[in-house]
Amino acid sequence: MNRLLLAAALALGLGCRAAEDDTTLRFWGFGREGEVVAQLVPGFEREHPGIRVRVQSIPWTAAHEKLLTAQVGRATPDVAQLGNTWIPELVTLRALEPLEPWRARSAEIRSEGYFSGIWATNLIEGQLYGIPWYVDTRVLFYRKDLLAEAGYQTVPEDWARWREAMLAMKRLGGPSRYPLLLPLNEWPPQVILGLQAGSTLISPEGYGAFSDSAFSRGFQFMLDLYRDGLAPPFASTEIANLYQEFARGTIAMYITGPWNLGEFRRRLPAEQQDQWATAPLPGPTGAASGVSLAGGASLVIFRASEKKEAAWRLIEYLSRPDVQAEFYRLTGDLPARQEAWSDSALAGDREAQAFRAQLERVVPTPMIPEWENVTQKVMDWTERAVRGGMPAAQALSGLDAEVDRLLERRRWLLSRDKPRAAGAIP
Repeated sequence: MNRLLLAAALALGLGCRAAEDDTTLRFWGFGREGEVVAQLVPGFEREHPGIRVRVQSIPWTAAHEKLLTAQVGRATPDVAQLGNTWIPELVTLRALEPLEPWRARSAEIRSEGYFSGIWATNLIEGQLYGIPWYVDTRVLFYRKDLLAEAGYQTVPEDWARWREAMLAMKRLGGPSRYPLLLPLNEWPPQVILGLQAGSTLISPEGYGAFSDSAFSRGFQFMLDLYRDGLAPPFASTEIANLYQEFARGTIAMYITGPWNLGEFRRRLPAEQQDQWATAPLPGPTGAASGVSLAGGASLVIFRASEKKEAAWRLIEYLSRPDVQAEFYRLTGDLPARQEAWSDSALAGDREAQAFRAQLERVVPTPMIPEWENVTQKVMDWTERAVRGGMPAAQALSGLDAEVDRLLERRRWLLSRDKPRAAGAIP
């Protein structure tokens, strides 16, 4: 009898272990990160022998459509990397699992361990839907030597003196050289300038706020740079080789992101590697007002997952400072956890430290599903103002009118749900 009981107990134990071993998580990663995360998975699986992770890498160009198709077809993964600007759309579709209950009992993940502006991109109506994985913002890449020749040892911290420095650089460089590149097919610079001036971009009632005095101030500052010959009226596609022109001195400054740290180191000549640097962005009144965009990607759990406990363990593992530091070494993506910045690979990286400083001053763009469509309109009307000589007020009025049409359905939904907080995602 005892033998029978022992056999039954062994069978039960083996059955439980087999069921545990059958826990396979589906992880979707996008772009280069989707390829590299597979190198981190073995460490997780060693610490969690009952869980396996199957990584699917998807190109960024196909990611958005695949996510929507998977949601409609009830074929979403358990865990995924998600661009921060996509979170509102998937929350609206009720695709994502609220993560606050999981975070509240986690010993690993605490909001104070993250940059506050980045953490805010994962909050919708006060509810947490993603854990920041890697971060992105924009800073100023610049030629130190050209700035010094104009009489400035560091990038000025306020708009007025920054403009004075650019005028001095223009006088030295002549008509064929430009102190700053502001490509017409990029939206971040004008949005950043508007945010720095205090614009909300979209009103709580769901209307475009681009004609307001704050955004107008930043937009006019940018238009004057084009009209005074300080920035060329070109799209990036009209510049054959950005890095070559930067090396030649045709362009002396460029507002861009962390991916260009590696590109500048690879593409600029060896003799110029000590001639370029990065700096946090100037602001209207100085460093404190020099905010930038809160971007990057977060880790999310899909509501339809039946393996949420295992999925959360994977998120906790990928969020550890040591794992994030390793991810930085593999990809160059800046870690979301502040503790990871003490790793020698980052602490000794002079150019990366400008991003560290800027990440203390980042703000989210409006948390609305239509934001990507709004940015296209921003670029369209910027080009009309720059190439067509349209006055700023006329361009911004036209921009607001198009954005208002884009957000018409949103306003209708808000009007039907008045108890919600103003500006909340319906």
